[in-house]
Formats: sequence, structure tokens, C-alpha cells
Amino acid sequence: MLKLCSCNVTDQVQASVQCRFPGSPGPFAFRRRGPVSISCSPPSRLGLRPIQAVLSSQKTEVAEVVKSGPGSLADRLRLGSLAEDGLSFKEKYIVRCYEVGINKTATIETLANLLQEVGSNHAQSVGFSTDGFATTPTMRKLHLIWVTARMHIEIYKYPAWSDVVEIETWCQSEGRIGTRRDWILKDAATGELIGRATGKWVMMNHDTRRLQKVSDEVREELLVHFPQEPRLAFPEKNNRSLKKILKLEDPAQYSRLALTPRRADLDMNHHVNYVTYIGWVLESMPQETIDTHELASITLDYRRECLQDDVVDSLTSIEPTDSAETVSELNGTNGSAVARKDDADCPMFLHLLRVSCDGQEINRGRTEWRKKPAR
Repeated sequence: MLKLCSCNVTDQVQASVQCRFPGSPGPFAFRRRGPVSISCSPPSRLGLRPIQAVLSSQKTEVAEVVKSGPGSLADRLRLGSLAEDGLSFKEKYIVRCYEVGINKTATIETLANLLQEVGSNHAQSVGFSTDGFATTPTMRKLHLIWVTARMHIEIYKYPAWSDVVEIETWCQSEGRIGTRRDWILKDAATGELIGRATGKWVMMNHDTRRLQKVSDEVREELLVHFPQEPRLAFPEKNNRSLKKILKLEDPAQYSRLALTPRRADLDMNHHVNYVTYIGWVLESMPQETIDTHELASITLDYRRECLQDDVVDSLTSIEPTDSAETVSELNGTNGSAVARKDDADCPMFLHLLRVSCDGQEINRGRTEWRKKPAR
């Protein structure tokens, strides 16, 4: 995969030589004591727009960053943009060292966070609000927000530290009370398909915490950004993203009890972020599976909102073989990948998150695993 490393001092000096100093014969020919405006052009292969800075002739550091051109500084530095038709959004991300887990690759929580990030950036790029997750003007007026109802993620190859991942995302309608978002993950260096994901969001009143149908006014605000024809990350018939998740019944084979949300687990809508549930589900996985396997796919159905004061139990059991379905091959218009064989090397598990005190179901899940590749 494409790798990017930090610039050293020599790289910084070389980069500064590329800077253009208006009115000066050379990059270091300072002839005045006042501030000097410069414009630095980053390497074109990164697709960054030039930024301007103001340097003091008496100091070596940048004193102030000045906006230039349309959009914010974040927009100009971000490695992402809308597609030509304006109906999807692509962005590249570098895997950081703190996003890598025990397998020396990005964790599933890291990738789920990137899916959330590119989705939010897509919403911002089409003019939706930044004070909530993709809320339209009518939604803000009526105090409506989006909440996650279902997520399905399949990872065929996990990126490592410093690898660059390109993610494409788009939205479309999903029934009267929701929308769906799809993602395609690729190796930015080779174009190899490394993952796919899809999710469903439903509308909820922020004040009453009750679900609400998508009104015609909100639908009109959304439809202009949706593909006219359905486009699915998982177009295959009977694909795993459609599989119903059976409820795990007690007694569970494995459990992790009394998990509590941290303040950092709450999102801007004041409920536990959906990525946190992934971590809680995996907390009750048997250690012998974690040691020898990696997660191939995860499906989560969100049944109840989880708040900061809730105490959560995580339960896990091996999925009964009579409910397991074999998917031998995936061949889609958005890419193809060979799925796991249904054998002992690829175990499947059912999961349940519930409130500790009264047993209310918060979330049910299903995971599939495969043997770790040799590294």
C-alpha cells in the first residue's frame, strides 16, 4: 500500500525552497523587515490546494495562517472531494500509529470511525450542518436528528500503519423513516478493494427521543444529493448485510459484565457513539479466537439508545450451525471478493448488549472470523 512518512529537517528545507516569495529574487532573499506573504504548493500527487501564510522576518515560525480561496483551511487540506456528478464523496486517509491494534493493522473501530468521518465530510460538502450529523435546515428547525439503526461492515484486507485508504460513500432513501449510506474501501496505491459497508439511519426527535417519519420537506432536501438509480455496495442477492440476526438467549457461552460508557464515548447528540458498541461486542469474544483469527464481517442492529448512566452487559455465543448460511462468492458491480468457507477456521458468533439492571436489549450482533494471515 501507498506509504507516507513524516518530513525531516532536510525535507522541510527542500519544501521551503519550493515556496514562492512575491517580489523577491530568491526563496531566502529577505530585503524588508515587515511580514512577508508566501504561497506554498504541496506536492500535486496529494491533491492539496496551495495555502498562504504570513511569516515574520524576525521569526522562523509561521505566525498566522491566512485563508485563501473558497472554503475553510480544513477543506483545502482535506484529501477528499465530491465526485464529478456530485452524488458521492471520496477521501483518502493515512492510518496512524495509534489506530493500529495487536494485529499490527488498523482495528475495526478505526475503520468504523473513518466511515463515520467520510460520511460526515460528505454531508458538510453538500451544505448540511456541522452541529449535528448531516442535519438539514428543516431537521434543525424541527429538532430532528439521525440515529443508527443497522451497520454491516466487511473487511477483506486490513490496512497497516502508514497505509493510505481511499473511501467512497453515498446516500439514498431507505423506507419512509430512514436513509441508507454505503461505502467502498480501497487501497489507495493499488486500487484493490479491501472492504465494503452499509448502514441504515432513522430519524428521531431530539427532545422526545421518539422515531419520526421523514417528512416531504426533509426528503426534498435530501433527494437532490441521492443517485437517481439505486446504487448498493452489496448488490448481490441474499448477501450477508441482509441476514437477520437471531437473538442470543441465556445462558451465553462468554460474557463481559458491567461495562460503562465513558464521557468520551458520547457523540454530539449526547448518546453513545455507534462505534463504541463495536468495542463492547468484541469485549466478550473468547480470547482463543482473538489470538488466532481476525474479524471478517460484523453486523449490528441497534435496538435501544444507550445513555451515559447505563451499565451494559456484553454476551457472546457461537452461532448455531443450522442458522448459518454459506456465501461462497461475492461478485458485485462495485468490486468482488471471495468470502469465507463455512468451516471451523471461520467461526461465526451471535452477540447481545443489554442493560445490566433490567435486561433491556440495546444491540444484537453477528460476527464472522477468518484465520489471521501470515505476516
